[in-house]
Amino acid sequence: MTARQVPLVSLFLSLFLSLISGTYHVSATSTPPSKDLNIPTVVDLRIEGQNRTIFSGPIRTRGHNVTSASGVTLHCDGTNNHTNPTPGPTCTSALDDASKQAGFSWDGELFTEFDDFLITRIARSEQTATEFWGILVDFQFTPVGGCQQQVKHGDKVLFAFNAFNKTHFLSLAGPKAAAVNSSTTFAVTDGASGEKIANATVVTLRGGPVGITNADGEVSLEFGKTGIHVVKAFREDSIRSNHVKLVVT
Repeated sequence: MTARQVPLVSLFLSLFLSLISGTYHVSATSTPPSKDLNIPTVVDLRIEGQNRTIFSGPIRTRGHNVTSASGVTLHCDGTNNHTNPTPGPTCTSALDDASKQAGFSWDGELFTEFDDFLITRIARSEQTATEFWGILVDFQFTPVGGCQQQVKHGDKVLFAFNAFNKTHFLSLAGPKAAAVNSSTTFAVTDGASGEKIANATVVTLRGGPVGITNADGEVSLEFGKTGIHVVKAFREDSIRSNHVKLVVT
């Protein structure tokens, strides 16, 4: 072995022994790869239009460029107006994905100073001089527009027509299963405050029992037919509730 080969062999041997003994470390100044926060995320999206529920259910979304019905394209990933440092899924990206999945359109006015849309129409529900679309996450109004507001897995995202003129945003709770011809109790509350809502009409969609909530926000319904039933709550001064689906056997 030559004199030149000796230090190389010593170096390789030293590295090998360090690795197997666990004493060799990567420099503390090494920068780990950045985590991509703009990953597909499932949120619970509900769109309550002027006269009907336009969409209700889980939607998989991530931040992406969106194009309004008027043909305006905008990045919609939460970095709008420098609101968030990294891109991610947003309220309006969820709306856009739902529109493609369910076959409805949406439109909005672009405010360049906020780098965001003001939603003006979803499906056939279009704003008026006094009735506007509002956006809520977990029953709280968002402090920024829908392309600025990022969302996370499981968030309850609500687009509500005439949201600013309503007293309550109804939340309906009830069982997932019931026995035929037995009393089944449902409860209606204000989603934001938890207040019990009296005088709300709880309706079985596509035919079935109907009832009015009492002072405790509760109503009992009796289902005379087996099968899957969908129940929803309404009150004139409120945004209609989520639906509860239950199996009657």
